[in-house]
Amino acid sequence: MLNPTIEKSYLNRPQAHGITVRQLQFNPKAIHRHYFANSPVMSHLLTALSSTFPIGEQFFVHSVRNVRDQVTDQVLQAQITAFIGQEAMHSKAHTEFNQAWRRDDYHLDHFQAWLARKDHHVKSLHPKIQLAITCAFEHFTALLGGYILRHPEVLSTLDEDAQKLWVWHAIEEIEHRAVAFDVYQHVYGDDTVRRMMMRSVTTGFASLTFYSATRLFWQDRRRSAFKIKGNIFGIYLLLKMLVQLAPEYLGYYQQDFHPAAHDYSQIVNYWKQRLAADYQMQGFKEEVVLT
Repeated sequence: MLNPTIEKSYLNRPQAHGITVRQLQFNPKAIHRHYFANSPVMSHLLTALSSTFPIGEQFFVHSVRNVRDQVTDQVLQAQITAFIGQEAMHSKAHTEFNQAWRRDDYHLDHFQAWLARKDHHVKSLHPKIQLAITCAFEHFTALLGGYILRHPEVLSTLDEDAQKLWVWHAIEEIEHRAVAFDVYQHVYGDDTVRRMMMRSVTTGFASLTFYSATRLFWQDRRRSAFKIKGNIFGIYLLLKMLVQLAPEYLGYYQQDFHPAAHDYSQIVNYWKQRLAADYQMQGFKEEVVLT
């Protein structure tokens, strides 16, 4: 029997600094079909990404939990708790978004069933490989999140509820961008495997996103194909984003790489204030008042 006088370590664990779990209140059914700059290409691309998030976010949590009992740093343990909380909220919000799109003629079920089979396979890999995969994906989500926040001219084209979803998600991805990486370094510290898995994830992530976005575009072809101007603009935005993000992406392969080395604080604080003032989002209102 456990000694009742022994306090559980998590009761004395410090609070995570800079990682806040917030619940999103939004109406996914109010988001129109081509919500990103009236561009079918970019809108289907983001919707394709959203379709992967519920399973993906759950896997990220799983990979960190696999090795959590090997983490001795209590500050990092607190960050893990906050990371899990944020990812749970992301999974919930994107599940709601994906469910809303099923009211139309998008067929996500077959694709998500395929993702579930892949998820089952990946979870059979060594915990080190699983965590390295998560580190790679977390780098991608932080890159994309930072890009979204740095381009308000593009965000201004989003519906209010779409802007709430993607800006909220981007902020929180940036907040917890270093957690999985720090856990990996704490437990394994193998940069060779970390970089190797990034190469694999890059190929897989690009092909997966292209495949799912193409399927959505094809399902919506009667409405999408003839929006020539919107599609050209979407392709231009995508190519521009890839070029601009290339240096930050390549930084992952450097020996001294760390996710927190890139300072997003100014743009994140700007959007926190915008979400608090313009959309009265409670989690950000409380934070802005406190600071």
